[in-house]
Amino acid sequence: MDVLRTEQDVAEAVRDAGGPLIVRGGGTRSIGRNAGGDVLDVSGLSGITLYEPGALTIVAQAGTKVADIEAALAAEKQRLAFEPTDMTGLLGTSGASTIGGVMATNASGPRRIQAGAVRDFALGVRFVDGAGQVIKNGGRVMKNVTGYDLVKLMAGSHGTLGVLTEVSLKVLPAVEAEVTLVLPAVAAEQAVRAMSAALGSPYEVSGAAWIDGDVWLRLEGFAASVAYRAEALTPLLAAFGAVEVVQKADWSRVRDVAPMHGAEAVWRISVKPSDGPAVIAGLPEGARSLMDWGGGLVWVRHDASADLHRALQAQAATLGGHATLIKGPEALRAAVPVFQPEAAPVAALTAQLRARFDPRGILNPGLMAA
Repeated sequence: MDVLRTEQDVAEAVRDAGGPLIVRGGGTRSIGRNAGGDVLDVSGLSGITLYEPGALTIVAQAGTKVADIEAALAAEKQRLAFEPTDMTGLLGTSGASTIGGVMATNASGPRRIQAGAVRDFALGVRFVDGAGQVIKNGGRVMKNVTGYDLVKLMAGSHGTLGVLTEVSLKVLPAVEAEVTLVLPAVAAEQAVRAMSAALGSPYEVSGAAWIDGDVWLRLEGFAASVAYRAEALTPLLAAFGAVEVVQKADWSRVRDVAPMHGAEAVWRISVKPSDGPAVIAGLPEGARSLMDWGGGLVWVRHDASADLHRALQAQAATLGGHATLIKGPEALRAAVPVFQPEAAPVAALTAQLRARFDPRGILNPGLMAA
C-alpha cells in the first residue's frame, strides 16, 4: 500500500480494506505479535500544524518525526517533558520515531516519575476508527464520542482502536541546569531504598534509575535551585555510600535502555518500586537488569526463553504489575502472550472497546492478544 499523506486518505484506505491492516508510522516500535496483513503506512501525515509557545501547546500530524518536534521546541527553549524513548537501538530498527508512535505506545522516559506520562500531556487526538470514520476528541476540536476520554484511551492502545492522524500536546519550558548524583556499585535492594529516600525528599528529583549497578538521581531547574538541592540531598544519601556529582550524565542511556541493546530477548516489567528488587532476585544466571522510575520499571535481558517469559508474567501478576516481551524472536512472540494477560473483567471491557472502535477487527489484529 502506498504512503498515505492525508487524514482522508487514511479514512478511505480503512473503509476500503478487505482484510487486516498493520498500522505503521516510523516503523521503530515493532512490539507485539505479527498477525500479518497489508501495511497502512501513515508516515506521510507529517508536519506541525499549530505551535503556540505562549500557550505551551503544539499540534502535529501523527507521522511527524519526534526529532522535528523537539527541534521546533528547542528553538523556543521548550521541550516534551515526558522524555519519549527511542527504541531503534533496542529493537534494531531503522527509520525515525514519530509522535503518533509515541502516543500509541505511551512511550514515556525517566522523567515520568516527576512530570507524568505521554497521556498526561495529550490535550487532543484525531484518529480514524476501524470503520473508516474520523473521530476528534479533546483540545481545540472537542467532539465527545460515547462518553469516553479518547485522548487517554488512545495512549498505549498500539493502534488497535484507531489510526492516529493528529496529536495535540502540552509542552513545558526547557531547564536551565541539570546535575546527577551518582551512588556507585549499589545492590538492587539498597538502590531502591536510596531512590525512595531521594524521591520522598522535597528536592524534586526528576530521574531515579539503577543502571550498570549504579544509582543515578537527576535534579533539574534553575541553576541556583539545582545547586542548592544537590547540596541538600547529598547528606541524605550518605547512608548508602559515597556520592559523586556528575554535571552531564547521559540520561539517554536510561531513556533508551542502552544496556539492553543487542540482547536476544528483552522484557519490560512494571511493578511497585518496592517490588523491583524481588523481580531481579528471581532472575536466572546470566540475566542483566536495569531499574527506572525509582524501581517501578525493571528491564531484563536474557536468552529467548518461553519459560522465563511465563515466570516473569506470573510473578508480575502476583505483584499486581505486568510484564511485556519488548524484543524477542518471531517464534517466541508467536508462542507466548507478549503483553500481560488481563484479568477477566478487564479483558471483557477491552473486547467491548475494540468491538466498538474496530467492529471488523482489522486494525493490528492479534498484536496485543493473550
